[in-house]
Amino acid sequence: QVHLVESGGGLVQPGGSLRLSCAASGFTFSSYAMSWYRQAPGKERELLAAITSGAGGNTNYAASVKGRFAISRDNAKNTVYLQMNSLKPEDAAVYYCNAGYVRPLYGYWGQGTQVTVSS
Repeated sequence: QVHLVESGGGLVQPGGSLRLSCAASGFTFSSYAMSWYRQAPGKERELLAAITSGAGGNTNYAASVKGRFAISRDNAKNTVYLQMNSLKPEDAAVYYCNAGYVRPLYGYWGQGTQVTVSS
C-alpha cells in the first residue's frame, strides 16, 4: 500500500519561507521520480516541481514557482522536500506529493499540508 505523508505547512507572511516534507512508503522510493502539487480552493491540482530518482537528480518547475521553490530528495529517508521561498498570497493552497515526473503515478493522494500566505 502506497503511503504519502506531507508535513511542514503553516502560516507565513508574504516573502516568507517554508520547507515541506513528504515521507513515502509502500514502493521502492529510490527508483521513482517524485513531484509536488498544490490545490487552491476552487481550483484543480497543479504540478509544481519534480525530481528524477538517484543522487543529483534532474528537476523541473512550473513557471509560477521557478526561481522561488526548490525540490530535493533524501533516498535514505524516503523523503522528498520542497523549499519554498519568497512566498506570495497566490501560493496559498494544500500541497501534495506523488511519484512521477510529468504526471502522478498513484491515484492515492495523501492528506496534504496546508500553506497559508497572509499578512
